[in-house]
Amino acid sequence: MKKLLALIAGAMLLLPGGLRADEGMWMLPLLEKMNADAMRNLGSRLTPEQIYSVNNSSIKDAIVQFGGGCTGEIVSGSGLLLTNHHCGYGSIQALSSTEHNYLEDGYWASSRSEELPVPGLTVRFLQSMTDVTDELAAGADRNALIEEATKANPNCQVRIVSFYNENVFYLIVSKVYRDVRFVGAPPSSVGKFGGDTDNWMWPRHTCDFSVFRVYAGPDNEPADYSADNKPFVPRQFLGVSLKGVREGDFAMIMGYPGSTQRFQTAAQLEDMLETNNIRIAARGVRQDILWKAMRADEKVALQYASKYSGSSNGWKKWIGQEQAFEALDIIGREKRKEQELNAWIAESPERQAAWGGATDRMAASVESLKAPLHAATLLSESMGRIELLNFASVMTRAIRNAAKSSTPEPEAIAAAIDVLYGLYKDYDAGVDYDVAVAMTDFFKENAGPEIALVVDGKDIRKSDTRKFVDNLFKKSMFTSAEKLWSAKLTRKTIESDPAVRLALAISECTASLYSPVIEGRGAVGEATKAYAASLLAWKEGEPSYPDANMTCRLTYGTVKSYEPKDGVLYKYYTTLKGVIEKEDPDNYEFRVPARLKEIYEKGDYGRYADADGELVTCFITNLDITGGNSGSPVMDADGNLIGLAFDGNWEAMSSDVMFEPNLQRCICVDIRYVLLMIDKFGGAGYLLDEMNIVG
Repeated sequence: MKKLLALIAGAMLLLPGGLRADEGMWMLPLLEKMNADAMRNLGSRLTPEQIYSVNNSSIKDAIVQFGGGCTGEIVSGSGLLLTNHHCGYGSIQALSSTEHNYLEDGYWASSRSEELPVPGLTVRFLQSMTDVTDELAAGADRNALIEEATKANPNCQVRIVSFYNENVFYLIVSKVYRDVRFVGAPPSSVGKFGGDTDNWMWPRHTCDFSVFRVYAGPDNEPADYSADNKPFVPRQFLGVSLKGVREGDFAMIMGYPGSTQRFQTAAQLEDMLETNNIRIAARGVRQDILWKAMRADEKVALQYASKYSGSSNGWKKWIGQEQAFEALDIIGREKRKEQELNAWIAESPERQAAWGGATDRMAASVESLKAPLHAATLLSESMGRIELLNFASVMTRAIRNAAKSSTPEPEAIAAAIDVLYGLYKDYDAGVDYDVAVAMTDFFKENAGPEIALVVDGKDIRKSDTRKFVDNLFKKSMFTSAEKLWSAKLTRKTIESDPAVRLALAISECTASLYSPVIEGRGAVGEATKAYAASLLAWKEGEPSYPDANMTCRLTYGTVKSYEPKDGVLYKYYTTLKGVIEKEDPDNYEFRVPARLKEIYEKGDYGRYADADGELVTCFITNLDITGGNSGSPVMDADGNLIGLAFDGNWEAMSSDVMFEPNLQRCICVDIRYVLLMIDKFGGAGYLLDEMNIVG
């Protein structure tokens, strides 16, 4: 396989510039072989060594995986970090209260002493990626390789990650910092301007950013939170550009894209859409309940802000994905590709022996596992969304773990109570009751005979929903912190609680549904591996990169407008004027703070204005991104920060499966809008003094 990848990389160097698409989530160690010429032809003035180096400082040393699901970038020598507002959303919500609602009102630390510790938040710096495919193929022990690398890299985490559907393996060394503090963010009316309505849409006017700082121990190494920790000193941080962007300018992103499906078969993709439809329907019901409750009560709005946001983001993406699949004939194109691939395989006995029948085997596996997987999804997205059951599960796990270890039962219960104490802060039993009624009804209306959800000998599908939920919430000790604290907590009382019994029934039902999936895992894995390997061999000499898998990647291209449909041209940028045009004081999603309107009316943009005196809010590029790239730095030809990536566009919601060069765009907040919000809106201009501002 390594020889095959080398052939692909070598052939790319011979491709004429016009054939190098802007598509690609490229692996950093292969930039010199695969991408150097293409990047230079587009206008980059950086060498691959300046972007990724193991022995010297490089741009990769300024990029972090933020919180395990987003990307961030270091913009000062004192560990100052930028990411999206929606990436910091959960942390900001957790730090907020009705008295200090940092989500709604925003927050700016006036000094480092006011930077707020965020328990549990981490950032991950990539140290190195090493191809170990041949070593593993030759029989090397995976654990031994990890142990050896761990000894050679103190204070680091080491893992082996697969690429190209288990055909290629890299040993990845990372350093994780555990003391991250909240520095500031605009109010939600700015950082989440447009809400669900504008989500995944262009034109966009959201100032989607938040500011944190990474702290370290006295040796600049990772350390748990301590008041004595010092701001982290990075090997490299990004310069911040005030030059702005123009159509055709080179742009690149380094970040941690989460998951794509570009090496999946048509059968897998069809099943993905069917599964997502279950999620869409269930989440739509639950989100309607949450949204009404949030708008009716400020406390509930704060408690459920992060939960709602996390749910609705995927919900709208899946809706757009289905529409894009139909509009762009994604399944049909995939099927035609597979037909051509299989014809090529059939031409050679060697190919037939290695890869023949892979797509047929995958289709058969998908069909055989469809019913249990869809049932498990339905159960998870309906009954599994009753929060009360999460509390019961925390306590149940504590009891079970105590039984397996030498931990005294009272001590395990006390530890579980400590965990639950933090969860009740963001819980409203009345809201959860309404969700429980709706989700139980949804489950009963959609569950097939393959789901046997039985509690105390009774099938949930035959129950009276209202009586069932009333009994659950009246008799469970987990409906409030006060009720739980006052209860007599023993193994017997806990295991007899109706929420515990329901949670256990759901767990057992889910386990039975996944049983055939686990049994068929080997066959599915072999088929997907063979399919990816055959694609690589078939397309030998063409650009190739693996599916996204939360590892650090580079994508590059240009600032570019697009035509979503005949006669319509979307220009590549928006301005503050559009924010004012969209304002609707009666619509929660389109409120505009008085201070921002004042800045607009006075044209008080200072050095953040463009050449025409306007304040650019957002711009678009044809860069190849997906979830996980949120917060990624958008950099110019010299590696300076020009914006933060925060979204994709509606017309190309099928992009996780197929890149659409004429339609696919990455939506970015302009760094000048970010700086204006920090300085003129937030009054925290001192933070800019830390940055290397150029242009």
